[in-house]
Amino acid sequence: MNQNETTLIIGLGNEILSDDGIGIKLVHDLEKHFRKSSLDFKNASCGGLEIIEMMEGYKSVIMIDAIKTSNGIPGNIYHFTPGNFRQSMHVSNFHDISFITAMKFGRESGLKLPDQIDIIAIEIVEFMTFSDQLSSTLEKKYPELLKKVQKLMLNILLSAEIGMLSNEFALN
Repeated sequence: MNQNETTLIIGLGNEILSDDGIGIKLVHDLEKHFRKSSLDFKNASCGGLEIIEMMEGYKSVIMIDAIKTSNGIPGNIYHFTPGNFRQSMHVSNFHDISFITAMKFGRESGLKLPDQIDIIAIEIVEFMTFSDQLSSTLEKKYPELLKKVQKLMLNILLSAEIGMLSNEFALN
C-alpha cells in the first residue's frame, strides 16, 4: 500500500524511564492486533523535527505518549489534536523546537505532512526512575489500558474514514 494512503502509529517515550515507555509498549502490543492492516507502526524517543520527518507522506498520524499532569489520575487516557494540546514530554522537548513550531516549519518548507494528527496520552505515575518496568499502578491497569487505547484508536480511524467519505460525497 502507498504510504500516502496509510496511517502511521507512533509510540513515543523512553523504555528505560519507567512509565515514560508506556507509549512504546502500547504501540508494540497494538501492532500485534493490527498485523494485517494498512497501518505503519514506529517508535521514537525524540520530538520536534525528528517526529516531523517520520510523519512525512502519511495520510494521518496517531501518536501515543505519556503525560504527567498536576492532578491527573494514573491510567487516565486523553485524546488531543495539535489544535488543543499544550505539550507532552516528547511531542515538544527542550532539546528541540516544539511540535507545533516543527509542523509549521515543515509545512512552510514544503513537506507533505498529514492533515489529521491525533495524540493519545496516558497519565503516568513515574518518569524519572531508571527502570524498564512500568510502575505497579500502571502495570496492574495495563490490560485495561491496552483495550481502551485500541478502542480509541479504532474510533479515531473510523471517524477519519467517515469524514473522508462524507467529503467525497459532498464533492459529487
